[in-house]
Amino acid sequence: MELRKDPITRSWVITGDDPTGPRVESVCRFCPDAASAPQVIATMPNTGGVPWSARALVHPTPLYHIEGEPGRRGDGLYDRMHSVGAHEVLVENSRHDHHLWNASEAEIEWFFRMAAERIFDLKRDPRIKYVSLFKDYGGSAGQEFSHPTSQITATMFVPRRVLYELRAGREYFLTKERCVFCDIINQEERQALRVIESRGDYIALCPYAPRVPYEAWILPRNHDAAFERTALVRQGQLADLAAILRRTLQRVRTFTEEFHLVLHTSPSSQHPSKTLGYWKTIDDDYHWHIEILPVLGSKARSYTFKEVYYSPVSSETAVKQLREAKIDG
Repeated sequence: MELRKDPITRSWVITGDDPTGPRVESVCRFCPDAASAPQVIATMPNTGGVPWSARALVHPTPLYHIEGEPGRRGDGLYDRMHSVGAHEVLVENSRHDHHLWNASEAEIEWFFRMAAERIFDLKRDPRIKYVSLFKDYGGSAGQEFSHPTSQITATMFVPRRVLYELRAGREYFLTKERCVFCDIINQEERQALRVIESRGDYIALCPYAPRVPYEAWILPRNHDAAFERTALVRQGQLADLAAILRRTLQRVRTFTEEFHLVLHTSPSSQHPSKTLGYWKTIDDDYHWHIEILPVLGSKARSYTFKEVYYSPVSSETAVKQLREAKIDG
């Protein structure tokens, strides 16, 4: 596997001939009583009588490998490099049936702490520019394992979607000296048209221009560019984050069980760009958040040519239906 850069979109794509094929699970490798498990990187202490509450492990078939150097090189007008980085599985719970929408708030808190510690640790590697945390649930969403898991990838490039946010955030800040995400939160709370729920320092809302039906974001009201900093410094607020994530996923799952969940946090500060200037004001102009993109089989036409997204359900309608959804509480 190697990384190749699209010269038009400037996106890095990992490609190659994967010899592994589909993964068949006969026995769960992530349960506490598994005979053999992937290499354990870190473990959160036990809670509620279980052997551990959350774990980070090396992915069984990683796309990125920590060993080596990127070896970035030109190939005519193209760029390519080795897939150096890290690829980990975050086991959200030792219980096979406790997912982020039916686990206790304490269990979800431990998962957040594990995620924050892994992001913080990986960002210390001078080769790493960005650390992504994501969860794919459901066959159409690309789910890999039956056990409740998320994944982390550490890469030597910043994903294109995050680059768009960095550029927009910086341009907005240079014009208004305010964070665009903070302004969005203030306007959404004032208008009360697209807010799903507020809890403590956190707010769940449907974005003004959704890419897919029932797209939902979770953001902290208190400005911070880095999720890991919030999670490790303000641990007392993690209970509210755990609760609002659990409740939002319950609402989404009344419409579809399948979804993508992605954490957007700031890039590594060890790589300030001399030309792009993103990192000069990043603590002021960027705002970490969680994006949930449901996968609706009946509405597969989620985008059209040139990545102009199509959502047949408006944010205002989605919020009304999500608020009225019956959840466990």
